[in-house]
Amino acid sequence: MSEHRRKPPQPQGGGRAAARRAAQQPSGRRGARPEAGSPGPAAHSPSGTHGSTSDPEEASYSGRAEARRAQRGGSRRRATEVAGPARGAGRRPGRGGGAGGGPGKKRFIDYPRFGRHGWRRWVPSWKLVSACCLGCFGLLIAFIGVAYYMVAIPDVAQAAKAQNNVYYWSDGSQMVATGGEVNRQIIPYEQIPSAMRYAVISAENKTFETDSGIDPQGIARALLNMAKGGQTQGGSTITQQYVKNAQLDDQSQTISRKFKELFISIKVGATKKKSDIMAGYLNTAYYGRGAYGLQAAARTYYSKDAKDLDPSQCAFLASLLKGATYFDPAGAPEIDPAATAEQNTKNATERWGWILDQEVKDKHMTQAERDKYRLFPMPDKPKKGANLSGQIGYLVSLAQASAKNNNPDMNLSQGGYQIYTTFDKKKVQEMESVVKKVRDKNIDPKKRPDVDTFVQFGAASVDVKTGAIVAIYGGDDATKHFTNNADETGAQVGSTFKPFVLAAGMEYGKRDPNKPASQGDSSRTPVSPDSIYSGKNRLKIKNYDGTVWKDQNGNEWLQTNDGNESYNPPSYAIDLRYAMQESVNSPYVQLGMDVGTDKVKQAAMAAGLRDSKTSMASSSVPSFSIGTSSPSAIRMAGAYATFAASGTQRDPFSVTSVRKDGKVIYQHEDQAKSAFPAAVANNVTDVLKTVVDKGTGTNAKLSGRQVAGKTGTTDGNRSAWFVGYTPQYSTAVGMYRFDDNEASKKREFLKMFGTGGQEKIHGASFPSSIWHDYMEQALEGSTAVSFPAPEKIGDKVYGGGMSPSPTPVPSPSASLAPSPSIKPSRTPSMPPSPTPSASCSRWDWTCNDTGGTNGGPTDGGANGGPSPSPSPSRSKPGGPGGGPGGPGGSWF
Repeated sequence: MSEHRRKPPQPQGGGRAAARRAAQQPSGRRGARPEAGSPGPAAHSPSGTHGSTSDPEEASYSGRAEARRAQRGGSRRRATEVAGPARGAGRRPGRGGGAGGGPGKKRFIDYPRFGRHGWRRWVPSWKLVSACCLGCFGLLIAFIGVAYYMVAIPDVAQAAKAQNNVYYWSDGSQMVATGGEVNRQIIPYEQIPSAMRYAVISAENKTFETDSGIDPQGIARALLNMAKGGQTQGGSTITQQYVKNAQLDDQSQTISRKFKELFISIKVGATKKKSDIMAGYLNTAYYGRGAYGLQAAARTYYSKDAKDLDPSQCAFLASLLKGATYFDPAGAPEIDPAATAEQNTKNATERWGWILDQEVKDKHMTQAERDKYRLFPMPDKPKKGANLSGQIGYLVSLAQASAKNNNPDMNLSQGGYQIYTTFDKKKVQEMESVVKKVRDKNIDPKKRPDVDTFVQFGAASVDVKTGAIVAIYGGDDATKHFTNNADETGAQVGSTFKPFVLAAGMEYGKRDPNKPASQGDSSRTPVSPDSIYSGKNRLKIKNYDGTVWKDQNGNEWLQTNDGNESYNPPSYAIDLRYAMQESVNSPYVQLGMDVGTDKVKQAAMAAGLRDSKTSMASSSVPSFSIGTSSPSAIRMAGAYATFAASGTQRDPFSVTSVRKDGKVIYQHEDQAKSAFPAAVANNVTDVLKTVVDKGTGTNAKLSGRQVAGKTGTTDGNRSAWFVGYTPQYSTAVGMYRFDDNEASKKREFLKMFGTGGQEKIHGASFPSSIWHDYMEQALEGSTAVSFPAPEKIGDKVYGGGMSPSPTPVPSPSASLAPSPSIKPSRTPSMPPSPTPSASCSRWDWTCNDTGGTNGGPTDGGANGGPSPSPSPSRSKPGGPGGGPGGPGGSWF
């Protein structure tokens, strides 16, 4: 073979590969020079001509690389570089050390990081971060798996079985059991209309058919819609609602209960059929009016079976699942005053239409079918069970509202509660019997259809010492007449409001126009019952400073008296005691202006009335002082009880305690507070005794007992009241006519001229008769007790421009009693017309008499307010006045 084709021999040191390996050796080895006498790189080569490492360029390359590495490492590598070749000769580069191959400690978790300085030591590597994330995710999966395995599905049959709530009389005997399984009927899935299922899915849980029991997207969507202010379908799925309603006894809003609900929902979604879940949900849900389950709801709202419901009715029932209190067109003011029939109807109509539109959007209904249902399917009026007939339904409704008001977290719909009330069974029966007797004897709609229809009575009796409501009369029958007449009805109370005016005069005093208001109490003079005011009819009402009061249109206020009568002419001076006894309007309207109608309102609220838009009238007009407000019979009885208790006020209550599973859930506590000084309350009582002893309330006299009370008749004779008390009980009785016939669409209070065969209904007529007969039975067997003797209070002031005069002042009090030769005189300001009752006794309410009570601005355009007393037979009726009100509200 020729010399030029012969392969050159390879150097013993490996040529370029050896050079590269040498470059990778630690700097201490690469940078060391051979010792004297030792062979250089060329000595290892078998040939001095090919592959020799003694080439100057090769040697310089190795030296420059080493220099660059040393320069980059800086001071951190210098310690390593000074180490001898022998120290690093046996190590592989990069093992067991940091940069530069120095010694180091091996760790499983390199944190803080070795070989890093400053803040870099605390920055984890991507490997460490990834490992932590994977570990946490694994732990979460393990936790979910363990929780899922440990959570058991409760027994649906037991959890879904609602119990009755049991109500007890004040003596501990059972009144009624209601509110649970009596109004539930489980139906199979096949009997549930598909329209109902689709309505619920579109409204509550669009992904029901595909989700696993929970819907994270649904929760996020609900939160987003809520933030936007739009309607939501809720964050919970149908499965979660079913679990909550049927399988969880604990309804508390705690994290542990939420997690339990979540895991049970997942397990139920994985183990049960969707049809079973849907049927279970619709059979356990609450639809309002005491109806549990779809079948009960169908019977309650539409008087038909669930399988016969049409899509429109199904959409309405689905809307109730959002909250029957606010979507039942009948309203629920006893639970929430804002849940009126009008507002609820609006809510239900909007929700119903939205659900139908959602069904079209979700392709559960065609647009053509949707167009068939444009008229809202108004449900039937509320119907109550036979066990709630008579007064029982009113008592249960009152107790439910009281329990819920005192414990908002109480879920009465779940049943199992024992509710102990204050209602005295005997007294409730006595009150119902008395009202029925008066009604049956006097009210005959067939004989007098124009004046005896729509007549209503309402009454309430309260224990003076405790505030407990011992009896009410709410109407004929709770299953036929659904408004509780003992609660707010809108009927004005008339002159039964005057005691609050007198109390305000004694408590705050008459303002002195000559003293600035900045002087506080020193600018006022407390009045006494002997204070003198004008009894003139059509009295021009003045402000406390003597200027004539005018309304916003500049009209003066001329206050009339019942029967248009003036008292004690020519001076017209009468004291406040006599004005209360005869129920004269003008003195108390002027007293209210002298004291301030704002102070009158404060006194009424201190006694126990509520500052509610539905019951407390505006105090900006003079007639406020004679009863344009419309508090309930319960509140009026409670407010008068404050006077009977010498100024100690207690709110009326109907529930003493609530228990469940042997535990006391609620216990009533006495919360008495001082409303008036005893001197004020006892003097008001003393004046009201005069009303019963010799005034308009004589029909309420009880043999051998002291009675204090006040009659009240409103403008236009639209309502009449008697509110009175003994030291034991305070009772209020109201009577009115209210047209609530939906066919007529009137919904207004009607006049009672001719009602019951009487020309005019007074508080001294049927209301006082009912009060007398009830109280006589209620107090039977109890010891007669006297009221505390009143102490002298206030000064004898002259109001409304009156001044001391020698003219005899009529008064029943000893200090102002007229001499035998002088009798109180009353002069009609209008010529009297003869009536058939001219020979009747003065306060015989069975006599035929008439009288008008309207007064007000001189243009006749405003109502002068209620007028309370029966008028003499010679009086003439005045024009109509007063506006109708509507039932609603709550005494709570």
